[in-house]
Amino acid sequence: MLYDSSKLLLLAGPCSLENESVCRAVATALAALREKNALLNIVFKGSFDKANRTSHGGQRGPGMDEGLRLLALVKHEYGFPLVTDVHMPEQCARVAEVADVLQIPAFLCRQTDLLAAAAKTGRIVNVKKGQFLSPSEMTFVTGKLRENGASEVWQTERGTTFGYQNLAVDMRSFPIMAQNGHPTIMDATHSVQLPGAASGASGGQREFVPVLAKAALAAGANGLFLETHPDPEKAISDAQSQVPLAELPALLEACLRVWQAVR
Repeated sequence: MLYDSSKLLLLAGPCSLENESVCRAVATALAALREKNALLNIVFKGSFDKANRTSHGGQRGPGMDEGLRLLALVKHEYGFPLVTDVHMPEQCARVAEVADVLQIPAFLCRQTDLLAAAAKTGRIVNVKKGQFLSPSEMTFVTGKLRENGASEVWQTERGTTFGYQNLAVDMRSFPIMAQNGHPTIMDATHSVQLPGAASGASGGQREFVPVLAKAALAAGANGLFLETHPDPEKAISDAQSQVPLAELPALLEACLRVWQAVR
């Protein structure tokens, strides 16, 4: 079991794996955080394919071959467990050869064949709650994973569609989803997205990441999902919502204080 209730679970890394330079910069910073604070249980995240870009011209990342190479590099050189997205059932077995956690994107959280394939790999599955689902409906999503033998299930809140090009987070989601018997995680960077609001790409309001992260921990979340980049404005995706890497240590110190106070 990778989840440890005595530590704050942190899924952190760049939105897209992009290239080796970005991956090394983020992994180096996360390794320093791990060394400094034994209360952090860090899982390195990064996507090899951003398959749901707003426009056809949106950059999708390095692809599976190069993405898995970069993830393997991070695991072997920095010692982090890994989480990455899968989008089709046929991807699951191959990705599971490298990743410790297979992540189901929010838009795909009801895709039964994808959930079943991810669960049957024997890896942990982190499933994001769809922007169109209530927290109580996640019992059916996690049920599909259990029925297909998932070794461990995590469930992640990433905001609910609120009108056009906006998301809202209902903090009741965490105690409601906790009733499913699995750890709950707050995706504090995707929750500040403004979907499709940046001329064919997603906008964002990263200034609200700390507010949502701390509020979720106060509401009982077991972990955080935070995308971070050395220079977010140059990131190929989610440029307006990723946390600048230099700001991550201070943010996590504040979050840990809240998490410890609640506990």
